[in-house]
Amino acid sequence: MTGGAGGQGTSHVRALHAEGANVVIGGIDAERGAGLAAELGSAARFVRLDVSEDESWVAAIEETEKAFGALTVLVNNAGVQNPPALIESTHRATWSRILDVNLTGTFLGIKTAAPALRRAGGGAIVNIASTMGIGGTAYYAPYVASKWAVRGLTQTAALELGRDNIRVNAIHPGVVATPFITEPAAGSDTPIADFYSPEPFAIPRLGQPADITALLLFLISPHAAFITGAEYVIDGGLLLGPALPKEAA
Repeated sequence: MTGGAGGQGTSHVRALHAEGANVVIGGIDAERGAGLAAELGSAARFVRLDVSEDESWVAAIEETEKAFGALTVLVNNAGVQNPPALIESTHRATWSRILDVNLTGTFLGIKTAAPALRRAGGGAIVNIASTMGIGGTAYYAPYVASKWAVRGLTQTAALELGRDNIRVNAIHPGVVATPFITEPAAGSDTPIADFYSPEPFAIPRLGQPADITALLLFLISPHAAFITGAEYVIDGGLLLGPALPKEAA
């Protein structure tokens, strides 16, 4: 689980642990990651993982196999957000950083984990993308571009790995109530949540990490054995447009 100590990542890790899985928490926040692993006990490990670095991935996969014998699930959950800015005002360094983590990190995860999943006899990869990978969003060009690219990467990996009994799918969360959404990105004083009122959503609330976790658990389970290369939007109806008010229904 990359980004395993973040808002959504923590929810995913706790749920997987509760289901009896051995969980490796990958991330760069050693204090939070190691603390979560210690809380969960012997079925959890923290590994320092910078998803944009090849060597970091190699070490993380090696540690996973050493600790638990096999790797059967990879969740590419780590992600970073750019401060809101027009394309013409976006620094090249910002663009590179967002793509390094969100896109290259996902690419390296698939690339490095695939042999381990193959050694285990198969498994599942789930890439956490975004509704911003479904449509354009002003002020967020780097993030949008990274998540659009994850869609193509997911489908390509599904074609390449399917005969190895490895399924690859993507989840596209909408606005989820985590610090990633409710607190400003580095270099900004405006959180993404300020751009999205849930009032017009068909389900008029922000998503909760548990909503995404439930879908993740399904996609890695035997119940999803015939699903690969698929995209699951989970956004309360955000992308549908404004819902009909209840009094008009």
